[in-house]
Amino acid sequence: MKKINYPILLIILLFFINGCTGYKPIFSSVNSQFEIADYVIKGDKKLGAKIYSKLHNLSKSKKNNQNTRSIKLMINTSKNKNATSKDSAGKILEYKITLNTEVKVTDFITKDQILNQTFNSSLNYKVQDQYFDTVNLENKSLENLINKTFQELFIKLIDSIAIK
Repeated sequence: MKKINYPILLIILLFFINGCTGYKPIFSSVNSQFEIADYVIKGDKKLGAKIYSKLHNLSKSKKNNQNTRSIKLMINTSKNKNATSKDSAGKILEYKITLNTEVKVTDFITKDQILNQTFNSSLNYKVQDQYFDTVNLENKSLENLINKTFQELFIKLIDSIAIK
């Protein structure tokens, strides 16, 4: 009975593997048909530059394509850190970090507005025993918020460019 099960299992496995061969992601960098011609960063320039850098890396791979659209990008980023819980002595136990990013995208040539969106993301993190560990955790949380904002922005931007 076991000799019959192995070939059947192998055929089923090959069938499932073959079904995944034509997979293409919907929102990939191949679909990014834009080129950043001009940009402005307001607010927290360091955070805005990180978001811009991620977008710029995707856009520069498509500069030679004839269908690329030149855009002007304005990024206004702000970070807010608040204490969310304290112990009975008043010592802070947990922080909430919020990243607010306002993005305006216009067509560089026609000056038509393509996207005007505000992205708000927040994460909570606990204070660690060592201050160094707390700072590292805050930086990792901020990096996660930047990545989340970038992903949401990229999806909205590709969607808006495809529509217009």
